[in-house]
Amino acid sequence: MRALAVPRHPGAAGGAGDPAWRRVYNRLVSTPSPRRRAGDAPAPSPAPTYTTDILPILVAQKVLTAEQAERVGRTTRLNSVPAEQAVIQLAMANEVQIAQAVAAHVGLPYVKINPLDLDLDVVTKGLSGPFARKHGLVAISKTETRITVAVYNPFAPFPEEDIKRVTGLDVDRVVSTRSDVETVNKGFYDLKKSLSTAERELTQSRISTVDLGNQEFLSGENKELDPAAAPVVKALDHILSYAFEQRASDIHFEPKRNLTLVRLRIDGILHDVHLIPGIVYQAVVSRIKLLSGLNLAEKRRPQDGRIKRDQAGREIELRVSTMPTAFGEKAVLRIFDPDILLKGIDDLGLSARDVPRFRDFIARPTGIILVTGPTGSGKTTTLYSILKHLSKPEVNIVTIEDPIEMVFEDFNQVAVRPQIEITFASALRTVLRQDPDIIMIGEIRDSETADHAVQAALTGHLVLSTLHTNDAPASVTRLLDLGVPHFLITTTLIGVLAQRLVREICTHCTEEYEPTADEASLLRMNPEKLKEYKFRRGRGCLHCRQTGYSGRTGIFEVLPMTDKVRALVTTEAAAQEIFKAAREQGMRTLREAAIEKVFHGVTTTTEMVRVAGK
Repeated sequence: MRALAVPRHPGAAGGAGDPAWRRVYNRLVSTPSPRRRAGDAPAPSPAPTYTTDILPILVAQKVLTAEQAERVGRTTRLNSVPAEQAVIQLAMANEVQIAQAVAAHVGLPYVKINPLDLDLDVVTKGLSGPFARKHGLVAISKTETRITVAVYNPFAPFPEEDIKRVTGLDVDRVVSTRSDVETVNKGFYDLKKSLSTAERELTQSRISTVDLGNQEFLSGENKELDPAAAPVVKALDHILSYAFEQRASDIHFEPKRNLTLVRLRIDGILHDVHLIPGIVYQAVVSRIKLLSGLNLAEKRRPQDGRIKRDQAGREIELRVSTMPTAFGEKAVLRIFDPDILLKGIDDLGLSARDVPRFRDFIARPTGIILVTGPTGSGKTTTLYSILKHLSKPEVNIVTIEDPIEMVFEDFNQVAVRPQIEITFASALRTVLRQDPDIIMIGEIRDSETADHAVQAALTGHLVLSTLHTNDAPASVTRLLDLGVPHFLITTTLIGVLAQRLVREICTHCTEEYEPTADEASLLRMNPEKLKEYKFRRGRGCLHCRQTGYSGRTGIFEVLPMTDKVRALVTTEAAAQEIFKAAREQGMRTLREAAIEKVFHGVTTTTEMVRVAGK
């Protein structure tokens, strides 16, 4: 396919009547013609390259002004860097804007590559890794008759005929960013190579689970091992690194009949990312079990362990859980990043009106604070953040967890182990003899644990714990159901936080828009009244993988134990009555907390409905 040349202004030497950008445009693209001798063939016009002739394109597409192009030109000459790199370094445009401008110039679609949407076989089957890297391209989708190939330099010779001959498909070309193409090429082809090599070697029985049990694997030193074992290690390393890059909170390995599905939970949503051959997954799960200290021979019972991994200079912990299923052991790795797990009190997502109440809770020297919500609602982050806030050299903090979510040297952490009779209740009895100041109980599950927690609060300790209830008022009645006398609840309970997590709008691609009539209905507002407001949403960009969301924040329902609530607890009133009284005294529901974040441009109505309901 012939590269498209930059259009030249007709007759243009850059006269006084030309706009400024056109004069710069013409000066940048015009080059002195070499002398030709008589009989020489006319010299062909050189096609612009992505690095040297990109400035006039950016000016023509109004990404840069003429003055900015002049400045970039000086930078490229002084520092000997490509124009594209200079534009980004000078913060005049980002990589996406450059790719979009080039795509518009050559008349090709721009596509943002989302690795989560790619099929490993589509990327790697047919087009080899060396071929893709040589030509700066990657296959991103395929139908029965056509294949779509993304390039970052549409001016470079494009091997369309070669691709058609190898794949037997017609080719559609699109433009993407250099980093997108190169990232996919590196990660996908390396993973494919590791999986293919591992499958071949395992099929030939050159690796066994015994080989994978060598101590050298645990330390990461593989030099003394059978070289055939390396592909399994590399395959798992690729998957883990990819999960960290995508900010995943969980990695799921789900075995099917012949393949294993790899899924990532990102900002609360599961995404299918890879398929692993069944024979390779058997070795991968053995590698996971080895690193997490689990019994490799035990495949009939669930097991729990943890892995520590250094990622870009940070220590990240992974909690491992395995479980037997119809087609093999399912493994789930939960990722605990200290930068995410430990937050400041003001960074949890509490509203301005709830922060003073919350600070009042944790300032008390004795009593019980409960955090409630379903699994994955951020309770652990809230509890650890409170403990971090309260941690001082003169304070003895003890946690009882099942399992220990993340190890912190400032806390004395105890793991529940029912198989040797270390339960929440028995551990709490022992902890009370260890002179604690603050006790964190992972969960109050039974009446014995609830009774010991109340006794700890009565004897001068601050107790933090969780319950699984839908809202804050229901936690009070749950304690009554567990057999805690009402007079002890009114004496010891400081307050309850119910919480959920909502996805935040990506700050890199946020835009304003006018709310629709459907959104007015969801918010139970007059559509005319809602027109006075502007909402925000994410368009989708490089940073958020085209989802429009990046990161999560909490929404909270804060219930303090006021005199009126205590009076109702004394009469063992129903949760509805406690809820009504709390509302009268200013407690906001989870839904109202989500609505506030919608109006503040933190999240969207779609996310509000997903998490808090209509």
